Amino acid sequence: MKELFFEKNFNLSDKQIEKFESCYNLLIEYNNKFNITAITDKKEVYIKHFIDSILSEKEFNNYSLLDVGSGGGFPAIPLKIVNENLTVSMLEATEKKCEFLRAVVNNLNLTNVNVINGRAEEFALKKEYREGYDICSARAVARLNILAEYCMPFVKVGGTFLAFKGEIGLEELSEAENAIKTLGGQIDKIEEFDLFGNKRYVIHVKKIKRTDLKYPRKNGQIRKKPL
Repeated sequence: MKELFFEKNFNLSDKQIEKFESCYNLLIEYNNKFNITAITDKKEVYIKHFIDSILSEKEFNNYSLLDVGSGGGFPAIPLKIVNENLTVSMLEATEKKCEFLRAVVNNLNLTNVNVINGRAEEFALKKEYREGYDICSARAVARLNILAEYCMPFVKVGGTFLAFKGEIGLEELSEAENAIKTLGGQIDKIEEFDLFGNKRYVIHVKKIKRTDLKYPRKNGQIRKKPL
């Protein structure tokens, strides 16, 4: 699968390719028990999970990253494989998925990686996590205004919230403006990538001031009444 990375200008070492191979094998093994992903074809996993996760990799050098709703570990694990200097925390509410993430961390001998079992709206209120990260990432299907409330409270002032999206329309960006401003951020840039014929976007939201302590709200409020 090395040629797939090379085609997207990622010249990975044999050691890095071995780690991706081990990650794939573990994903398939645990997927049979925990239903982590609907994508199991090897080439599809490499493209839609691994390569998709590192499209914006140049933004991650020597930073601390919190991946919210990490699920199968995307984008956090691929980013860690291609950048050993990244300090990673993965926040996931489902314990079974955390079990898989811990297995990947242990089997791949990844250092400076922490798996946290919990909900974003609860952990964002804890002093040791709030505004403690250079980058907070989310690769989810939720609308941007919802993702922002889960993620922005974790980001340091001067840091960045990164939303990985399969598509992003003007309507979604417009409806997210109030949430982003209310939470202390502003859209810095939107990267567009071609992922073997499919468009992918990474929205960069810069944290310009601290988030009010009343955010995030409870999960039901966030989803029923987005900012």
